[in-house]
Amino acid sequence: MITDITLGQYFPGKSLIHRLDPRIKIILTVLYITVIFLAKNVWSFVFLLAVTAGMILVSRIPIRLVLKGLKPLIFIIAFTAVVNIFWTTGEKPLISWWIIQIYPEGLMFGALMIVRVVVMLAGTSVLLTYTTSPIALTDGLERLLYPLSLLHVPVHEFSMMMTIALRFIPTLVEETDKIMKAQMARGVDFKSGSLLARAKALIPIMIPLFISAFRRAEELAVAMECRCYRGGEGRTRMTQHRIMPMDIAALLVLAAVCAGTLLINRYAPGFSI
Repeated sequence: MITDITLGQYFPGKSLIHRLDPRIKIILTVLYITVIFLAKNVWSFVFLLAVTAGMILVSRIPIRLVLKGLKPLIFIIAFTAVVNIFWTTGEKPLISWWIIQIYPEGLMFGALMIVRVVVMLAGTSVLLTYTTSPIALTDGLERLLYPLSLLHVPVHEFSMMMTIALRFIPTLVEETDKIMKAQMARGVDFKSGSLLARAKALIPIMIPLFISAFRRAEELAVAMECRCYRGGEGRTRMTQHRIMPMDIAALLVLAAVCAGTLLINRYAPGFSI
């Protein structure tokens, strides 16, 4: 399960989404999340699910990799659905036993929450981390936040920290997997017992994982100092990004998706949240 986490990984490619300007990708990601939370009608969720599937096809990222990245989050997705099922009330309960009452509206609400979370995770990953290299992501974030540098905000350092954090997620996941396998070889059982027992079994992983993380952080700091890194002042960029017609087209497509979602919310019949 631990090796199924693909968050933060970059998959090189030459698709249309790969070639978009990183600044446009960040803007598209923020707008896409906003559009997802604007969806209220069941048909608007179906529409966004189709749009997300289309983005995956355009990015040429294998669907199995996207679904693989969602596997470690199944518990969070299921928990979100269950909470909404039991907390949403309606006119007539579908199941009524003791203090438990489940309404049809709760089931529909829970299903739509699952779609919302899946669409948000898959769509934002395809738009940003899967198709954008860490260096391009740093440049895009720094350029978007450039006006804050006029207020003496350390924009470059902030962007660098964000990118390093994303970059080292797969590394820490791989390190955790190695530590778990080493402890399993010594007789530690992570898969049997109660949920509390399995949680306690994970505690011994934390100490070697933190030691490894601090060691990697020190090695990275030394490597950056050896390369005379002194922050963003006076630094130049090897790649100069420019807004191209396809970037403007991508913004227009997302604007059309937003308009379509709002129109479906207003005119399409069906269950609304």
